[in-house]
Amino acid sequence: MEQSPKEVHPMSSPTTDAPERRGLYKAFAASLSGTSLEWYDFAVYSSAAALVFGDLFFPGSEPLTGTLQAFGTYAVGYIARPLGGIIFGRLGDVIGRKRVLVATLLLIGVATFCIGLLPTHAQAGALAPTLLVVLRFAQGVGVGGEWGGAVLLSSEFSQAGQRGFWASAAQVGPPLGTLLANGVLALLAGLLTEAQFLSWGWRVAFLLSAVLVAFGLLIRSKLEETPVFKELEARGDRPTAPVTEVLRTQRRPLIAAILVRVGPDVLYAMFAVFVLTYATKELDMSRGQAVTAVLIGSACQVGLIPFSGYLSDRYGRRLIYGIGAVGGAVWSVAFFAIASSLGTLVLGVVVGLVFHSLMYGPQAAFVSEQFTARLRYTGSSLAYTFAGVIGGALAPLAFTYFLAKAGTGYVIALYIVVACVITLVGLRLGRAVVDDEDLAVSRA
Repeated sequence: MEQSPKEVHPMSSPTTDAPERRGLYKAFAASLSGTSLEWYDFAVYSSAAALVFGDLFFPGSEPLTGTLQAFGTYAVGYIARPLGGIIFGRLGDVIGRKRVLVATLLLIGVATFCIGLLPTHAQAGALAPTLLVVLRFAQGVGVGGEWGGAVLLSSEFSQAGQRGFWASAAQVGPPLGTLLANGVLALLAGLLTEAQFLSWGWRVAFLLSAVLVAFGLLIRSKLEETPVFKELEARGDRPTAPVTEVLRTQRRPLIAAILVRVGPDVLYAMFAVFVLTYATKELDMSRGQAVTAVLIGSACQVGLIPFSGYLSDRYGRRLIYGIGAVGGAVWSVAFFAIASSLGTLVLGVVVGLVFHSLMYGPQAAFVSEQFTARLRYTGSSLAYTFAGVIGGALAPLAFTYFLAKAGTGYVIALYIVVACVITLVGLRLGRAVVDDEDLAVSRA
């Protein structure tokens, strides 16, 4: 008697047919390109805050005080993320992943383009920093809704035992965006005089976002909805109040997912953002040298992040993630002991971002695996955004304050160590998924 073929699901099957494989590749490309473009927008602001915004929008202060104020507007982008997570996370579980991701990309692109048109404090007085904060807030709302959907875009097409690798597509976005943003800023800084760069050169990097976002929208508009959401929709199993449901039924997964993100966020804030300030103001290096160190570290991450996701599929999320957390804590202390020249700065940034990659590669899969399918977009978005406030938003402010008051980087290192310990606690609280089949819609 001929046996009927076993029913499979794209979230749990060891094999997929050609159409599903094509869908996976398209989803990977859309997730990678979209988050890369959005993080270009976010990263170009981060770099500008460290390098020029203190002079242009907060003049008349001591150098570190101006930088502290500029990082205050940087933090606004993180503080706005929970609002984006709540709004777009809910919509992602109710109306679908694809439509929400088009909206978030458009929101960030418009906000970034408008920053490039802003008057400076010399031209508009207090109105200039006020508008900067408003647009930064809009950026944060968009990014808050982006990450959860970008992760699900590729992971919900993926096969069993491979989610760590495929979900890492969204994680490659930050280093690619940072690489592109700092590359553009470095090129402008190299081609222009300092007066030209401060006058109008920095604006070019922001205005370029219009071209980049248009490209991202073209890719995402041609994408199909994920198989998981299609099945939820067909079964009529979409939640009506996903935020409330997550807070009521998914508290431990939410807490675990928030905590595991704190360490990576703080480590990234150090070695991709604040290191620009530390190198220029404490090590007396040029802006070009500081940016070069971040460019090299970000370039290494482009390959290391998906490789770390692959390692987490093979050896477990907790192990790879935990190695990154412990290594990041130890290296943060070593960095301030060795950083004194361009060579040691580059070494410090590269190794710091290697440990960040070991956490960041498995992170997308680990976080999304904590939540059931019908609440996955909301749960992942809330975890991502609230952790960003605790970790990424406060870190540059704290680093700048500690450096100004203590005059040593070892206090900053202690801050990073605590953040990495918090991540280890989150790993212990979260569930370690051995078999991806328990995440299929039919069992969610």
